[in-house]
Amino acid sequence: MAGGKEPIEVRFRLFDGTDIGPTKYDPSTTVSSLKEFILARWPQDKDVAPKTVNDLKLINAGRILENNRTLAESRVPVGEVPGGVITMHVVVRPPQADKNSEKQLANSPKQNRCGCTIL
Repeated sequence: MAGGKEPIEVRFRLFDGTDIGPTKYDPSTTVSSLKEFILARWPQDKDVAPKTVNDLKLINAGRILENNRTLAESRVPVGEVPGGVITMHVVVRPPQADKNSEKQLANSPKQNRCGCTIL
């Protein structure tokens, strides 16, 4: 490996076990760029789909990768096979409920109440 400048081959494993890739990347590629690649190639038939790169988390060797780090900085060389494919796991952040719907739920009358009396 000439100074760590060799392309790094990465496969992205989705939550249901399907894969995107493998594809080769320059070691200077940022995690944010990887997320943009995943977002652009996200399978259309999935029920759960990210809307932005902020909805995605990349995990490599048990570590959540930060958007501003490069692929070379995020590598964990222990256990990697030289010239092998690195598998990164992709987690989709669940959609956040907006404030208005939370208020409506909080203010809505409680249904199906039961009253219990202990004698």
